[in-house]
Amino acid sequence: MEMDSTPSNGNNTATGTQIEATAAVNPTPAPSSNLPRLTESLKLEHQFLRVPFEHFKKTLRTNNRVVEKEMSAVISSVNDAASNDLSSADAVNHLSSLVSRLQGLKRKLEEGNRAEHLQAQKCRARLEHLESADAEKMSEWNNTRLKRILVDYMLRMSYYDTAERLAECSNLQELVDIDVFQEAKKVIDALQSKDAAPALAWCAENKSRLKKSKSKLEFQLRLQEFIEMVRAENNLRAIAYAKKYLAPWGATHMKELQRVLATLAFKRDTGCATYKVLFEAKQWDYLVDQFKQEFCKLYGMTLEPLLNIYLQAGLSALKTPYCYEDDCTKEDPLSQEAFRKLALPLPFSKQHHSKLVCYITKELMDTENPPQVLPNGYVYNTKALEEMAKKNNDTIICPRSVVLLLGSVSGYEFFTLAMVWSPTFCYHRRYGCRIPPIEDDFNLHEFWPSTVLNPQPEFCRISDSYGFYLESGRVKAFIDTPKKLYFPSYKMATKSSVVSRHPGESNKRIIRYLIKENKLGLYIT
Repeated sequence: MEMDSTPSNGNNTATGTQIEATAAVNPTPAPSSNLPRLTESLKLEHQFLRVPFEHFKKTLRTNNRVVEKEMSAVISSVNDAASNDLSSADAVNHLSSLVSRLQGLKRKLEEGNRAEHLQAQKCRARLEHLESADAEKMSEWNNTRLKRILVDYMLRMSYYDTAERLAECSNLQELVDIDVFQEAKKVIDALQSKDAAPALAWCAENKSRLKKSKSKLEFQLRLQEFIEMVRAENNLRAIAYAKKYLAPWGATHMKELQRVLATLAFKRDTGCATYKVLFEAKQWDYLVDQFKQEFCKLYGMTLEPLLNIYLQAGLSALKTPYCYEDDCTKEDPLSQEAFRKLALPLPFSKQHHSKLVCYITKELMDTENPPQVLPNGYVYNTKALEEMAKKNNDTIICPRSVVLLLGSVSGYEFFTLAMVWSPTFCYHRRYGCRIPPIEDDFNLHEFWPSTVLNPQPEFCRISDSYGFYLESGRVKAFIDTPKKLYFPSYKMATKSSVVSRHPGESNKRIIRYLIKENKLGLYIT
């Protein structure tokens, strides 16, 4: 939107050229500001500056119309008095009335001037607020911004008293648009009380701008007033009203006009659905919504509250098909029904790469904090397991399955040691491990309970230093200094390779081996 420019004459044109030339030679240095960093996010709330500016322009137009109207009336009255042959007493009385009228105009101009000053001050305060954003006070600035967004939401949802209290407690009176919404509140309250007069007055006040936007609000209000007259069975008044206020709309809205005029014949108790709906109370609710939309357009506001826009922007980055499943984690905002409803029209987030978040620390797993898989299949990051082991004397307790695991936490080393695990007992070379160094005639039955030796566990060698026993696809024991033992159902594991205990069969556990610095990380998925 362009601001009104000041008219220029020949003299100030030359001066303006001289100023432009001077500015070209000595450009003014850009102010030290953080506005460029806020540009992208502030595009969503351009109303922060536009609303007070539009309100300021509206006040100027109103004051100008008052001056033009009063001065035109005074000049016309003076001309009439001059053309008539008035006595001295009548002339004095006439001039006295004109003076009183001009004094009244002066008071109106003073009030208008104060209103203009307050609105200009509000525009200045908002510009200063934007300029005040810097790295040191960014947290405070964002907190103020959040409160502004909350006030905006409350005003749109008709929580006026709560919005006023929050603005007053936070000293945000000049940064929010309570006075503008109070203007809308009067019209909305009247429409909810089935009174269209304030809304029609608002349309008359903003007639030129509504006409430019091709608004149908005034026409809809006139139709509703006609319907109310028909409802009251005041047909003669309704016909006269239609001739005066509805006939001018016939050229552009003839079909709607014909439909409404037909209610004169069908009456309010008609069973015809086409006309019965016109007498329903929800028509007033439709007018309230229509007015809110036109009001927001007039002041350059977003149709949706800023709070909804920001929430939807964040939810669009979090929304995945998993969010709508029953086992969605409670930490996910989309586990709540209110957020799910808000995100329903949004597309799913485009995730080119899967991301793992630790169940304990809620931190993202990456190369600096890699994911680790416990023998029971649950995944946590290294940092969480290290902290847990330090606090519990090298003991890891899975928080979701309550399985006790023993191990020394040192990168992947923890898992090479903690892989000595079974549902009934633990083996560990540092904690009384029952598995001795493997000999050629090593008999696993001597160290493995017979209850878990059916079928016979198979041994898989990963390297010269690491290996483990598997039974039915589950890790049962781990040996860190095994002999070179091979089984035909396994292949040698290389970095990022995937092998299966039963190749070709579906629904079997897949073992992914990741080798890092000659240490084994075993991922069971």
